[in-house]
Amino acid sequence: MNWTHFTKGFTAFLKLEKSLSENSIAAYSRDVDKLIQYLDYHQLDLQPADIQLQHLQDFLKWINQLGMSARSQARIISGIKTFFKYLLLENIIRDNPSALLEAPRTGRVLPDTLNINEINKLFEALDLSNPEGERNKTILEFLYGCGLRVSELTNLKISDIRFNDGFLSVIGKGNKQRLVPVGDSALKQLQIYLHQIRSHIDIQKGQEDFIFLNKRGRKLSRVMVFYIVKDLAEKAGIRKTISPHTFRHSFATHLIEGGADLRAVQEMLGHASITTTEIYTHLDRDYLRSNILQFHPRTRVNSK
Repeated sequence: MNWTHFTKGFTAFLKLEKSLSENSIAAYSRDVDKLIQYLDYHQLDLQPADIQLQHLQDFLKWINQLGMSARSQARIISGIKTFFKYLLLENIIRDNPSALLEAPRTGRVLPDTLNINEINKLFEALDLSNPEGERNKTILEFLYGCGLRVSELTNLKISDIRFNDGFLSVIGKGNKQRLVPVGDSALKQLQIYLHQIRSHIDIQKGQEDFIFLNKRGRKLSRVMVFYIVKDLAEKAGIRKTISPHTFRHSFATHLIEGGADLRAVQEMLGHASITTTEIYTHLDRDYLRSNILQFHPRTRVNSK
């Protein structure tokens, strides 16, 4: 199965006819790439003209099972719909299979967080007897310890790490760069992975600076990180639906629960607006109740 001809045409269409920005074009291309990854993974040797609505519905179930949020799913479906509209416009297909494809409803519903005990269970579920286990431990350290987005993690480079200063340089949304502090535990694990595991991989040309690599010596894909997290959750006996973003959410929530300044968390997460960071201030009711009972003056008065 080779869709290169179709994806190149789609990219040209978005650039020349739609006049979209490079970032938008890249986002649409990633959406189509995910569909291609799904077909490859399930060994479905299909051309665009062979795709039916059922294939796309099964694809939607697949990305949902990976733990992607409703908002991410809606973003992907939007890109898929645009791709098939292009194919229809170019007479590559006769009917648009995505016309009746429904995106999940989006809202500000927050994903589940992991408590400290659950985080520890995930680390304990790692199999450190194989090279992938050490790599995956490093991935968890950076997802939870730095609050990185999955795309920021997979694009992280050795040259981005400031070992002496304890910071890493991240290119986030909108191609904006930010500095994120990284703890001793994550740095120590990174050194183990780099020197004991990654140094033995036959690295492909052009991939030398990327930190997280697959067995073939290429940059780890976003989808693979979803699989790693999902598999670990099953091994750890955690029944919550978690994804790489769950670690980012847990990172921010635990910082705020611990008393971190909201604007400091905003900087670390790379949010353009403080209102986006405020969604991470949702704390469980027991935590809020214990704080109110402990600190509210009327509660202290009535308890005497």
